[in-house]
Amino acid sequence: MSKQGSGGNVIAAICNVFFPGLGQLVQGRILAALIFAIVCVGGYALAWLVLPAILAVAFHLWSIIDAARYHADTQ
Repeated sequence: MSKQGSGGNVIAAICNVFFPGLGQLVQGRILAALIFAIVCVGGYALAWLVLPAILAVAFHLWSIIDAARYHADTQ
């Protein structure tokens, strides 16, 4: 995989702007993609409650930053 700050990480971060977890899926991290997608979509679906909406926004921003800063260990 690409190192931090590479074009692949930028594309993954941009994918996360449109759908949380998509960037992690592009990077091949299926479990992280599922967790971010479920938490964010579930929180946005419960937006009429204040706390889930705040958590969804926080997880959405975290998914973008996580995709941008991801560094695959190549051993």
